[in-house]
Amino acid sequence: MRRGAVTPPEDVTADHVRPAVHAASGTRLGAAHPRQEGPTDLRLVPPALAAWATAALTLDAPPDRVAGVTVVCLVLAGVLLLMRRRHGAAGGGGRVGGPVPGPVAVRLTWPRVSVAAVLLCVAAAAASAGLHGADLRRGPVPGLAREYATVTAEVEVTSDPRLTRPRVRGDRVAPTSVLINADVRRVEGAGRPAVVTRAPVLVIVDVGARGAGEERGRSPWLGLLPSTRLRVSARLAPAMGDGDRITAVLRVRDRAAPEVVGEPTGAQRFAGRLRAGLREATDGLPADARALLPGLVVGDTSRITPELDEAFKETDLAHTLAVSGSNLTIILALLIGPPGRAQLVERRGLAPRLGLSLRTTALLGGVLTLAFVVVCRPDPSVLRAAACGAVVLLALATGRRRSLIPALATAVLLLVLYDPWLARSYGFLLSVLATGALLTIAPRWSAALRRRRVPPRLAEALAAAAAAQALCAPVVAVLSARVSLVAVPCNLFAEFAIAPATVLGFAALATAPVAMPVAKALAWGASWPAGWIADVARTGAALPGGGVDWPGSWTGAALLAVVTVVVLLVGRRLLRHPWWCAVCAVLVALAVVQPPPLTRVITGWPPPGWRFVMCDVGQGDATVLAAGDGTGVVVDAGPDPRLVDRCLRTLGITRIPLVVLTHFHADHVAGLPGVLRGREVGAIETTGFEEPVDQVEFVRREAAARGVPATRAVAGEERRTGALSWQVVWPPPPPMPGRLGPAPEPEEPNDASVTLLVRSAGLRLLLLGDLEPPAQRALLRSPAGALLGGVDVLKVAHHGSAYQDPDLIRRAAPRLALISCGEDNSYGHPAPSTVAALRAQGAVVLRTDRDGALAVVGAGSRLRVAGD
Repeated sequence: MRRGAVTPPEDVTADHVRPAVHAASGTRLGAAHPRQEGPTDLRLVPPALAAWATAALTLDAPPDRVAGVTVVCLVLAGVLLLMRRRHGAAGGGGRVGGPVPGPVAVRLTWPRVSVAAVLLCVAAAAASAGLHGADLRRGPVPGLAREYATVTAEVEVTSDPRLTRPRVRGDRVAPTSVLINADVRRVEGAGRPAVVTRAPVLVIVDVGARGAGEERGRSPWLGLLPSTRLRVSARLAPAMGDGDRITAVLRVRDRAAPEVVGEPTGAQRFAGRLRAGLREATDGLPADARALLPGLVVGDTSRITPELDEAFKETDLAHTLAVSGSNLTIILALLIGPPGRAQLVERRGLAPRLGLSLRTTALLGGVLTLAFVVVCRPDPSVLRAAACGAVVLLALATGRRRSLIPALATAVLLLVLYDPWLARSYGFLLSVLATGALLTIAPRWSAALRRRRVPPRLAEALAAAAAAQALCAPVVAVLSARVSLVAVPCNLFAEFAIAPATVLGFAALATAPVAMPVAKALAWGASWPAGWIADVARTGAALPGGGVDWPGSWTGAALLAVVTVVVLLVGRRLLRHPWWCAVCAVLVALAVVQPPPLTRVITGWPPPGWRFVMCDVGQGDATVLAAGDGTGVVVDAGPDPRLVDRCLRTLGITRIPLVVLTHFHADHVAGLPGVLRGREVGAIETTGFEEPVDQVEFVRREAAARGVPATRAVAGEERRTGALSWQVVWPPPPPMPGRLGPAPEPEEPNDASVTLLVRSAGLRLLLLGDLEPPAQRALLRSPAGALLGGVDVLKVAHHGSAYQDPDLIRRAAPRLALISCGEDNSYGHPAPSTVAALRAQGAVVLRTDRDGALAVVGAGSRLRVAGD
């Protein structure tokens, strides 16, 4: 043996010889095998997590506490580093020819460095969070907000304007508003001089109660770009909750066009042209693709309908509408190759084919990343993806391959220090969890599936979807109080369409400003995979057992995490027994699909031979009249499409000859999309009193979008389908010109409610809609009044309010009185006086807020009611 040669000890690990393997490979970068990179480097994970937790806790902490945490951490870190330095000097480390520190010294030194690094990151995060938190309390805006002062302010837009989602409040839909995040740069109060400041606020612009689609085309506020400066006269109000990243709310009542005092930057104008070009290129596409494609590509969800948005949330596909790392990964993969292959051989993708060097490729990737952030807006998921991508590109530019875990930790650390508010962002948390799952858990699960002879591509896709769901589900449960049972298969089916839709969508985005016909052709190609994704979301959301309610709290999240671990442990054992796996898969499928015959046997709902069902839709009305196997006449749709759709699914209703909307109040018509979803509908019949106008237009749009004819109901009309027949007894027809009508036209929507007298195989039902006492008395005096005596079932008017005509109750003398109302509603429905009056007439009174959905079965002496 040559002098100076070192014989490796017998217990040397593979990690020590991997550099030699690289050297022997004959290539500059070494043999392309990921395991030769050594174990995963986790040194940056503790500092990143410590900085994240510190920022979340100190954003609204008092300044003295923040200063104390910062100083203490800096002092402790300094002590640890000085101790390490003294230890190194005493041991001779670092001197040529000095003794080499042994294993004990290494064990003593590195923990100190790691702890010192964590303390330094905690100090930096506390200082950054303290400064950002102080920004909310600095300047005149917080004081003016506490006084609810009316001010003239100059604001700079910092986000894309967005419309509020329609919300039903009582019998009406809340007015639509435009929401804009902005910074107040100059403010002038009443009798106070103008002050230059910088305070983040939320601008709320009231634009009325029209439909969202109409306001998108009309409101000039929706066309504003980030970095635009405006002058507004508005009223300040305090932020809606502690811990918000806004100083105040700036409410603008003026619906006129905004007063622009500063144009947006050139970069934002260019990004705005690209986004507008993509919207124009998608204008001629089918409705779902037209709405979804801009969301997939640049996160523009302005066209997403509430119904489609709800479907994406119920199937845990909402992340596809929030631009994230997957979008950037797809774009960079075109340049440098697939991420999995990039660890093996960096020279993949378009770059080597174009003759670009490694550093030029990294530089071009950085330009694409910057353009990605500008066009897609700096949302939490976009910033996380961009920071992580920048770290990876830096490693690529230096020719050093690195694990993506340090890249993710570095991205989290840098972003939390730059913007501590991200530490409290659920979107940021979900993004990091999903990425961490894809980098740590998914590869192991994929390998395990491949060992069990699952095809490689299917194994990778299934492992990725399952890993992301396992880590993100507890956080999603906190936000939605619901756990999706179809999230993994829906994400699996959608995953194959996301890449082509995104690539073609970005191509349409890039070509729209210069060649709109080409952009339209590319958008048409992207519409197919985009439509597939929308179909997957709708199909998954329509499954009766697609999700289960779950406690929407962190306690519920912890419980779900424990359940997930138990399921994984049990599933791991079941994988050894294929037959048991098949049995469990069938049971899960049956629980999700819930075939009506099987559900009826297990739950007893709906009861066999049901004639009439009052759905439990909260504070509203939605009822169903049986008209044959899988067929029913629907009277009113309730306030929530999801609830009425669920009711109709449990009843097995797939065909609806007629939908009767008694009047146009939102608690009776807002759920119409849920009635029409996936069902064959013959016609929609409404009252002739068209108020409120916004809900009339809503019904017309929904009917026209699905090609369903709409007609008006008038007294005297009679219809039949099978054993079911009904007669319209109210409202009366309008008076003919020059003639006196039988009754004056109602002055209020409730009094124009379509009222039905129904006969179903010997059962008589009276459905009163929301008739008030004046209309109830007029109904008794009408020719149909004589037909109302002695009904079997009465659908009590107006959710059982106190405003009832006692003569009508005595005339009807129902055996059953059913009331549809919401639990703990603010109206006090049903009124005790109404319930007492009905019981005084011998009626059995049942209500949905206590008894759930109600089904009437039988007739005559066999009449009974079953509850869900």
